[in-house]
Amino acid sequence: MRELLFLAHRIPYPPDKGDKIRSFHLLQHLARRYRVHVGAFIDDARDWRHVEHVKKMCGETCFVALHATRAKLRSLAALATGEPLTLRYYRDARLAHWVDDLLGSSRIERALVFSSAMAQYVERVPAGGIRRVLDFVDLDSDKWRQYSKRTRGPLRWLYRREAETLFQFERRYAAGFDASFFVSEAESRLFTTQAPETAARVSVVENGVDTEYYSPQRAYPNPYAVDEAVLVFTGAMDYWANVDAVVWFAREVFPRVRSNCPQACFYVVGARPAREVRDLARLPGVRVTGAVPDVRPYLAHARTAVAPLRIARGVQNKVLEAMAMARPVVASPQAVDGIRPCSELLEWTADAPEASTRLLLKLLREPIPAALGEALRAHVSRHYSWHENLSRVEAILEEGTPA
Repeated sequence: MRELLFLAHRIPYPPDKGDKIRSFHLLQHLARRYRVHVGAFIDDARDWRHVEHVKKMCGETCFVALHATRAKLRSLAALATGEPLTLRYYRDARLAHWVDDLLGSSRIERALVFSSAMAQYVERVPAGGIRRVLDFVDLDSDKWRQYSKRTRGPLRWLYRREAETLFQFERRYAAGFDASFFVSEAESRLFTTQAPETAARVSVVENGVDTEYYSPQRAYPNPYAVDEAVLVFTGAMDYWANVDAVVWFAREVFPRVRSNCPQACFYVVGARPAREVRDLARLPGVRVTGAVPDVRPYLAHARTAVAPLRIARGVQNKVLEAMAMARPVVASPQAVDGIRPCSELLEWTADAPEASTRLLLKLLREPIPAALGEALRAHVSRHYSWHENLSRVEAILEEGTPA
């Protein structure tokens, strides 16, 4: 069995948030063909209990605790060196030594790096030593650019600087690695337009959805009161883009909906809700659940999912999962930008509060056609198979290798 080094900025289990969903399925898929050696950070103390589960899938492993406050302080040194803060944030001597020792003492010929932040650990490997492949997932530098537009003062300068410096490193990695890929055509096109010299080395590996797990055919307990007409948002609620989305929606859109439909309720479902999110529970009709053991009942019994993201990169798993559950999704253009064109999704896309309100009231007041949910699920089933999409990764890793 061939050996592979897999580096990730967060332990690839459990698959309970966007990046971990993708990294877990990548690891699971690759472990069938390779002996995978995993190096990753753990930024949530609760994830240490999952280490043994990951080890059962792997060869050698190195997990390093990442303390957010210490990492932020450490990253400030980048202001003096001209580096992105991101690289300093994820720089660790112990992990670097583990990678160097592993590459020096084993027959590893391939490295798959998950996110640009981790590319630094294999950037200096001599050309031809191992085949290096980088899964950018999203174009992180553009995320910081979007953040800079939503802030003012020193943070605006800092985020703009991060966007500019990180892009230069992303560009360097894409040019220096054997191959790189993004999660969607939109991400790949955005990057290669700005870095055209990398186009021949950059491709796309899309996400997937476990449609057997996210199935509307199962019976799920109803978590809502019988008189509630529910709009639901799902996602990690300590992530700024999600926080920004639900705060904006709860204050700018939902009051308009509720004034016309008093039984409407807005549920925010996701772990680690930030203070701004918890405060929303004081508003009429807004419910903040925190972590739940299973998100599927909340999707299955909602009238519609909402994805009012104003800052977004890549593919939104929350949208794909709702589609797989045959639920309509009222989303912003940013939330659907990375998803393959789907007319049944695009017709429910709106940006302004007035347009969003009209769409939501239509879904609350009128019977939802079964054909709508069926078409949404069919689109996901057709285009977002984990097995089919991730088989491209094997081809990229093995390109140029004798059979």
